[in-house]
Amino acid sequence: MSALKITYGEHRATITLTQPEVRNAFSDEVIAEITAAFQEVGARDDVRAVVLAAEGPAFCAGANLNWMRRMSDYTRAENLADAGKLAEMLRVIYECQKPTIARVQGDVYAGGMGLVAACDMAVSVDTAGFCLSEVKLGLIPATISPYVIRAMGARAAHRYFLTAERFDAQEALRIGFVHEVVAADQLDARVDALVKALASASPNAVRACKRLVQDVAERAIDGQLIAATVEGIADIRASDEGREGVQSFLQKRKPAWVAG
Repeated sequence: MSALKITYGEHRATITLTQPEVRNAFSDEVIAEITAAFQEVGARDDVRAVVLAAEGPAFCAGANLNWMRRMSDYTRAENLADAGKLAEMLRVIYECQKPTIARVQGDVYAGGMGLVAACDMAVSVDTAGFCLSEVKLGLIPATISPYVIRAMGARAAHRYFLTAERFDAQEALRIGFVHEVVAADQLDARVDALVKALASASPNAVRACKRLVQDVAERAIDGQLIAATVEGIADIRASDEGREGVQSFLQKRKPAWVAG
C-alpha cells in the first residue's frame, strides 16, 4: 500500500503523505516513494510548482516505530546505507527542478523538519508544533542538518538542536523556518497564491533563480558534506547512548541518563 498520492492540476503537482495513522512517519519504503515522486514530478514540463502536503493531524513525525526498531539493531555499515537513502531523498527534494512548497497542516518532528527545510517555501497553520527531538533519543539531526540549519539559521539551530524543545508556528516564523503562518481555513489560499506567482513567472528564470540561491548561499550541500552527515548519524546510532535512547523510547521508559 502506497504511503503517498500524486495529483496534478493548475500548473502544479501535489505530493500528499497519506499515512495519518502513523503521523506520516518515515520508513525506508516511504523514503524511496518520496524520492521517486519528486523525481517524477520534477521532470514534467506541465508542472510549474510542487506542493508537499500531508493528511491528518501531523505533517510528519520523523522515523516510524517499526523502522526505529530495525535501526536499533543495525551495524554501522547498515546505518550508513540507511542514512544515505534519507540523505538522497532530501537532496532530490532540495534540487528538484521545479520550485517546491511545504503545505504544513500539522506537527513536524525530527526527520519531518528536513522535509520542510528542503522545500523552497513553507506555509504553516498557526496550530502546528515543531521539534528537533533527536538528542532526547541519544541521536543527532545529522542528515537533515544542512537543510534545517540553512532554513532556520545557525543561531536558532544552536538552541533547538541542543534542547529538543517544541516550538510553535509563530516561533518557526520568527526564526525563518517557515515563510507564512495562517489559520487552517486560509492554508490552501496562501499555497494557491504562491503557485499562481510561480506559474506567472518564466519557467527558465524560476529554475535559474533557484539554482542561483543554492549556488550563492553559504556552503554547498555537496557529496562531501552529505557523506559527513551520513557518517555522523551512523556513528551515533551505533553508540551506547544512541542504542539506549532508541530502546528506551521504544520501551516507553526514561533513558539511563535521566535521573529519577
